[in-house]
Amino acid sequence: MSLVAPEIWKTLLRRAPAGTACSALYDPLLAPATAPDGCFVLGRIAQSLDGRIATVAGESRWISGQADLEHTHRLRALSDAVLVGAGTVRADNPQLTTRQVEGPSPVRVILDPARRLGDHYRVFQEGPPTLLACAAGTPGPERLGQAEILPIAMNGGWVDLPSLLVTLAERGLRRIFVEGGGVTVSRFLVAGLVDRLHVTIAPLLMGGGIPAFSFPRTDLLTDGMRFGWSVHRLGEDVLVDVPLGRQRPGPSGQTTSGP
Repeated sequence: MSLVAPEIWKTLLRRAPAGTACSALYDPLLAPATAPDGCFVLGRIAQSLDGRIATVAGESRWISGQADLEHTHRLRALSDAVLVGAGTVRADNPQLTTRQVEGPSPVRVILDPARRLGDHYRVFQEGPPTLLACAAGTPGPERLGQAEILPIAMNGGWVDLPSLLVTLAERGLRRIFVEGGGVTVSRFLVAGLVDRLHVTIAPLLMGGGIPAFSFPRTDLLTDGMRFGWSVHRLGEDVLVDVPLGRQRPGPSGQTTSGP
C-alpha cells in the first residue's frame, strides 16, 4: 500500500514548495538546501532487526519488503542523483531506476575511486545517465560503457566527499540520494554530510552478517550520537526517519556540523 495518494504524489513530483503540506515523510525532502555546497543529502539503509544489511556471503535481496522497495524507488524519483558505492554495484548489479513508481529516474553516480568495476554491469550498459566518480588521474578510458568519468580529488585514500558534492551541485544535481551500501552511507555520516537518514528495519533476525554502519566506535555512551526521529510503517517493516542536519559524532557527546 502506497504511503502517498496518487494526487499528492504528483504534487511531490513537481517539487512542491515546503509550505505545501503533502506528506510528513516526504515533505522534508523538498525543503530548500541550506548547506554551503547547495546539496541536500539523504542516506538510506535497510537492515534486519539485529542491524545487518547482508549475510556473511553478501546476500541482501530482499531484507525488507515490497513497500520498502517502492519507498526506495519513490526516493529515487524525488532525487536529482542516486549514489552507490562500487561494492553495491558488484554485489547487486542494480539498475537504480524508478521501475516501481511513477516519476523520472535520477542520474546515477557510482563511487569507484580505483576504477575496478568492469563495463558489464547494468548501470554502465542501459538506463539513465551515469557518472563514475573516481580518483583524479586514475588511468583508464574516457568512458566506461555509457558512463561518463567524473574525476574527484581524494582524501585519506577515498573520494573527497565535500568536493564530490560541490561538483555534483555544479552540474545541477543537488538532491542526492545515497542509497548504499553501508560503507558508503557510513562515510557520508562520518564526514557530517547527511541531512536526513532513512533506516528501514525488517522483522528479521540474522545472528550475524554485514553490519549496517561502520565507523569509529565510542567507548562512552555520551560520545554517541543521539537524535530525534519519527517512525512510519512500510508494510511489515518499520521506517525510522532521522533529521541529522549534517551532524557527525564528536567528543564528549558533542556533534559538529559537516563541511
